[in-house]
Amino acid sequence: MAGEASGAHPVPGFRLGTACAGIRKPGRTDLLVMELAAGGTAAAVFTRNRFRAAPVRIAERHLAGQAPRYCLVNTGVANAGTGERGEADALACCRALAERTGCAPEAVVPFSTGVIGEPLPVERVVAGLETALGGLGEDRWEAAAAAIQTTDTRNKVASYQVALSGGICTITGMAKGAGMIRPDMATMLAFVATDAAVPEAVLDTVLRRANERSFNRVTVDGDTSTNDACLLAASGVGPEVAAAGADLERFQAAVEAVCIDLARAIAADGEGATRLVDVAVEGARDTAEAERVAFTVAESPLVKTALAAGDPNWGRILAAVGRSGVADLDVDGVRLTLGEQVVVAHGGVVPGYDEAAAAEHLAGSEVRLGIDLGRGEAAATVWTCDLTAEYVRINAEYRT
Repeated sequence: MAGEASGAHPVPGFRLGTACAGIRKPGRTDLLVMELAAGGTAAAVFTRNRFRAAPVRIAERHLAGQAPRYCLVNTGVANAGTGERGEADALACCRALAERTGCAPEAVVPFSTGVIGEPLPVERVVAGLETALGGLGEDRWEAAAAAIQTTDTRNKVASYQVALSGGICTITGMAKGAGMIRPDMATMLAFVATDAAVPEAVLDTVLRRANERSFNRVTVDGDTSTNDACLLAASGVGPEVAAAGADLERFQAAVEAVCIDLARAIAADGEGATRLVDVAVEGARDTAEAERVAFTVAESPLVKTALAAGDPNWGRILAAVGRSGVADLDVDGVRLTLGEQVVVAHGGVVPGYDEAAAAEHLAGSEVRLGIDLGRGEAAATVWTCDLTAEYVRINAEYRT
């Protein structure tokens, strides 16, 4: 890769515009229009939650028919649990944007995030379209990332450039998400754009592989949203990426780098979080086993509250490993590390274990829990955060 961006590289063939539409709260930017150049391609993955929001269902249908020209994103109201009215409202917003841009309504892909069960204020969304369209620009990624936030405290943007045989390719992405995070497909909302020319089938494969190694390995609270979606769109105005070869490998690595950066940013910004936590499992018999152990630890309230206090209560980690569903696990073969320090091996605490050093590691803003199962070659890392009283406050007061 040519290097990680200090900011967001504009992506040729994409323009973004935002507006304060007053969808839920006045005075905040809550509407985003993202324009994709004609002739581009797109791929997406969506939530597996059975109560999928109306915009998710419509987005799937629209993407199945043609590549999008516009993405329409609102925050504040999820338009989930809204029955037939929800689809009608989402389609009305798609038609309104299509009328103003001259594209087919099916070329508009809707996304929503916010409170579940409340109707989408269509008239406010439509009223905000002129402002969003009037402000379209290639350099609006930071503004766009702010426009899609709910309880997020910061923008989540990642950008890389990679050298391909046909020239420099740009990949820039943004995401939102801080709570109700255990995607099981993609992420809360994520949009990744590239100027590369990539066939749709290849783009789909790239996205699904990157998703499995990034967004599907982040958890804040174990809850899967009704609105999770991740879109990877290619404008096609840059260098070509073939279905195989070195260019595809470099492109895949860059897309994964963007997605991993965004996934880690989501975990670091978990509601009330003070620490980003890497739960790294190795020595598993297969990847699924490694992921199962990592998620069990990462979603343990007892582990997460100990992390909030900076308390190296490693017994909680061992207990989570022990209940993770590895039926024939040899506990004497398990090795636990906090940071670089080995804490447990051969079934118990190691001689010379320094709890003060462990506590010092857990007091940092980034923490690593290492678990070696000692039974194979597979590995997986899950990203999570600590669990604080602030998480309870945020979610107790979310609608007030």
